[in-house]
Amino acid sequence: MEKDLLYPVQNQYRTQQSLDGLWQFKFDPEAKGETEQWQDRLETETELPVPASFNDFFTDKTSREYVGDFWYARQFFVPDSWRDKNVYLRFDAATHRAKIFVNGQYIRSHEGGFLPFMAQIDQAVKFGAENTVAIKINNELHRDALPAGDTLTLKNGHKMAKPFFDFYNYSGLNRSVHLVALPKIHLTDYATTYALKQDQAEVHYQLTANTAGLSAQVTLFDAAGQKVASGTGLEGTLNVAQPHLWQVGKGYMYQLQIQLIQNGQVVDQYQDEIGIRTIEIKGHEIFVNNQSVYIRGFGRHEDSNFAGRGFDLKVEKRDLSLMKWIGANAYRTSHYPYDEQAYRMADHAGILIIDEVPAVGFKMAAASFLGGLDQNFFDGDWIDSLYEKHLDQITDLIQRDKNHPSVFAWSLFNEPDTSSEKCVPYFTKIFSATQALDPQSRPRTFTLNEDDTYEASHAKQFPDIFLLNRYPSWTAQTTISDVERRISS
Repeated sequence: MEKDLLYPVQNQYRTQQSLDGLWQFKFDPEAKGETEQWQDRLETETELPVPASFNDFFTDKTSREYVGDFWYARQFFVPDSWRDKNVYLRFDAATHRAKIFVNGQYIRSHEGGFLPFMAQIDQAVKFGAENTVAIKINNELHRDALPAGDTLTLKNGHKMAKPFFDFYNYSGLNRSVHLVALPKIHLTDYATTYALKQDQAEVHYQLTANTAGLSAQVTLFDAAGQKVASGTGLEGTLNVAQPHLWQVGKGYMYQLQIQLIQNGQVVDQYQDEIGIRTIEIKGHEIFVNNQSVYIRGFGRHEDSNFAGRGFDLKVEKRDLSLMKWIGANAYRTSHYPYDEQAYRMADHAGILIIDEVPAVGFKMAAASFLGGLDQNFFDGDWIDSLYEKHLDQITDLIQRDKNHPSVFAWSLFNEPDTSSEKCVPYFTKIFSATQALDPQSRPRTFTLNEDDTYEASHAKQFPDIFLLNRYPSWTAQTTISDVERRISS
């Protein structure tokens, strides 16, 4: 679990610089990089853009489909004025596991290729000078990891990914890297919940800091910049008269300003946008602000030309425009958490999101189809290790995205094998451990495949709402003429 997942902001207390751009890049098929001290100096002529997947920048099959260790490195400058700050590198994603080095010094490791993590580096950097960051990434698939799969070693020594899922294993620094300076005493998290009462909204907030004994000043501004409510203390309620509610198709956003106070002095400030709205499930209906909403939308992927799974504002903007054009009001982040900027854009667009962790491939039928073993996935000896990683990523997902009004449900699995009772102990543990993670108590769900029916599923007692994947024009009919005949009839 990460302690600090607040999105980087810039103000008089906090500084962040983008490290996006061209990075040095090198494959490490023999896993000899650390032994040969590539963390000190990465000798390579290859440069690749960040954020982006490495795969589509190579034309030859061996490079494009490379599996194993690979390295990125670049220089960065740390101002001398940051000596009294906590200095971090923030990686928005590194797929799938990473080791961070600064000036040759090991800083930390992280597993999980679709969520951010911070690496504190002020003890390793040279202030007022150039520094080197090197990151060793590994993109192998394993049954005790998310997403699930196997990694085979071929007779020629090359490794090959065998995913238990049907999307490409794009890898690399798929999202932005930030150089961040924070005050020694700073906010690490905040959470909001909402209640609607006639012509008034109650915005309850709770703050978390890295130091005890602090106070806070919390102020809410409307979209025009006018102050509408304020409060004091690390926990409290802001009363907003005649609120502009966040609605589907109309994402009205307020700005929340948080100031931490020690001995009467402001020591840190953080600002973010929030949308006032409530989510509730009643029977078979989803209610936003006590109004029933019919969900129309897509299961998406982040893939795009050239960048692979690297985040691209232009692609995201175009996708949102297409969704609105076709009349969609929602999407599922199939099958992994998206870049945080995607949620911010959905907040403004009034698009609802089912937020999903990369718990895909938990089904041995997929492994058998790809040449794996014919057994129940939840009967494997990898389950205990998988559970720890699974829970860790659900925890970080909810911590990262809990304040986005666009998020209305958490998807904890995609198409797991629930046709046997062997799934029940695992589902019991996951749903029990995640019950209290979300302050807004949004519904938790998972997706059933078409050959794992609701009637036959042994896990239908767990989710708050059901997601059913069906493929009537893809796998059920194999020719265009069959599809056309069905549509015309």
